[in-house]
Amino acid sequence: MSKLSQKHLLGIKDITEKDIQLIFETADTFKDVLNRPIKKVPSLRDVTIANIFFENSTRTRLSFELAEKRLSADVVNFSTSTSSVKKGETLLDTVNNILAMKVDMVVMRHASPGAPYFLARHITANIINAGDGTHEHPTQALLDAYSIREKLGDVSGKKVAIIGDILHSRVALSNIFALQKLGAEVMVCGPPTLLPKYVKDLDVRVELNVKRALEWCDVANVLRIQLERQQIKYFPSLREYALYYGITKATLDSLKKPIVIMHPGPINRGIELSSDAADSAHSIILEQVENGVAIRMAVLYLLAGVPA
Repeated sequence: MSKLSQKHLLGIKDITEKDIQLIFETADTFKDVLNRPIKKVPSLRDVTIANIFFENSTRTRLSFELAEKRLSADVVNFSTSTSSVKKGETLLDTVNNILAMKVDMVVMRHASPGAPYFLARHITANIINAGDGTHEHPTQALLDAYSIREKLGDVSGKKVAIIGDILHSRVALSNIFALQKLGAEVMVCGPPTLLPKYVKDLDVRVELNVKRALEWCDVANVLRIQLERQQIKYFPSLREYALYYGITKATLDSLKKPIVIMHPGPINRGIELSSDAADSAHSIILEQVENGVAIRMAVLYLLAGVPA
């Protein structure tokens, strides 16, 4: 029986390096499945999964739904815009009503940090955190690390710079935890106003100059400026941000060595990345999207505890 050490995937902080390697090995198998003419396996045909998204999502939600359908699971999609949450129903009541319909697993995105942990204490179904506020986004970090492994052969010993809006990013925190568990060196780079106060407690390098960060790293994971989470102005203008922190192909070509460019999406083209950089040979952004389905298939399969 191939299982993870945890019943849920709430955050990378909670799982072990052995768990991550098991997810990667399982994803390798599912990636082979996705490249076959018939891209479906019956692994979860008796499992019902509810996708409960309290925040807008396109890529993550579609990726999970596709992964679930590739595994032959029964899928229920829940959107707050058409639900009783609008009428004042609590999170716990909403989920308990869904579970009363005999749902086995819950994939949840919520604006409040810690919401998946709250649910895990109150319900019996397996929970996968698809993003909780500015806290964690574990499957994104897994697919990012998996993409580095696929491109460079291993994550251990690699230098990875996470560049951009670290303060508001759940991707950054999960990536830091995953990369460190896999033996990578991690640097964060961005304007001082977009670096959290606790960043030095995370045992990462801190750099304010994007050119120096790019010269140091093997991989640059460029984050989106999350204007929807910013209640005040953290920098004078998007134009100024792009001038000082935007990455162009000319910047990449000026480096002494080739580096890998990643982005969790969606890209603000012309702000954090120019189009010619995002679409260049340096970029593995589309590979990240493809790997996301395989990683999420692996997580769903392993949490379900299906015999290998």
